[in-house]
Amino acid sequence: MQRINAAIVGCGSIHARHVEGIKHHPEGHLHTIVELDQAKGEALAFRYGSRYVHDYLDMLCDEEIDVVHICTPHHSHREIIIAALAAGKHVFTEKPLALNVSEIQQIKQAALASKVLLGICYQNRLNPTSQKIKSMLEQQALGKMIGMRAMLTWARSEEYYSQSEWRGRFAREGGSLLINQAIHTLDLMQWFGGGVQAIKGVVDSTFLAQATEAEDTATANMMLGNGARGLFYATNCYSTDSPLLLEIQCEKGILQLHQNSLWLIVDGRSTQLVSDEITIGMEKSYWGSSHNKAISSFYRAISENIHSGYVDINQAEISLRMVDAIYQSSLLRRWITVAE
Repeated sequence: MQRINAAIVGCGSIHARHVEGIKHHPEGHLHTIVELDQAKGEALAFRYGSRYVHDYLDMLCDEEIDVVHICTPHHSHREIIIAALAAGKHVFTEKPLALNVSEIQQIKQAALASKVLLGICYQNRLNPTSQKIKSMLEQQALGKMIGMRAMLTWARSEEYYSQSEWRGRFAREGGSLLINQAIHTLDLMQWFGGGVQAIKGVVDSTFLAQATEAEDTATANMMLGNGARGLFYATNCYSTDSPLLLEIQCEKGILQLHQNSLWLIVDGRSTQLVSDEITIGMEKSYWGSSHNKAISSFYRAISENIHSGYVDINQAEISLRMVDAIYQSSLLRRWITVAE
């Protein structure tokens, strides 16, 4: 069994999930921590038993590194991804892949020129509830999908934005609610619905208007790829982080994701099918518990050349195009076609 040496770039809150995922995989080894805050980086490297490097470009010169995990703010993703691919390193990045659709084209060119893999962390696809929904839809267990609705009501404070200069800024975050908190929900909707053909949406700033230059609330109607209707609502203005509510109406019944459990509703009777694995006491339970699965799927692609199970650049592009379409639609007040 050949060891996969990993480096993590950026040590914000999410990096700990990547540390856990790397150590959980039998071939994974956390080789290097890259962090601009030297004191923080050195302390974490000591805790993890890894090497500390201040500049990611120095890390990329290390031939022992096989894969680079990117856990930095959004605006730095493109630069680090392109540099890592050019250095011959596999890349596993937190979402979003880029700030906008135009940046994706630059990353695509770099990916085509390289011989390594690029994976994007959409771990919620691997939640037990998501996997069950996808399986039942593919098997057409309930017949044709007619409609889908999703509601995401979370809470972010003004301090959340003021404490990090990149949050809520188009130039550094790519927006706010849609590209950060809600993009996982958009990805699930298009994944379940066979893609998305067109979107008509509205964005607005309400309670957080003074804290962010972008939206804190968004709504959208969608023409899904399979012909069903999609309804979407998300906000960062609720009083707490409520679990995602997602409902799919099919010809023979309804699938409802509620309180992290999946329910089948037929003729008014509800049956619980499966629940997600939410770790008690986890820092942010809404991240789910599937980072380990996402990292393992990507590492399997590296070591065994099995390319199913992880989200590649083409799949990750769809949700970013959905974000872009909602912004355009809100500005132009019309339906926007979501390009292939």
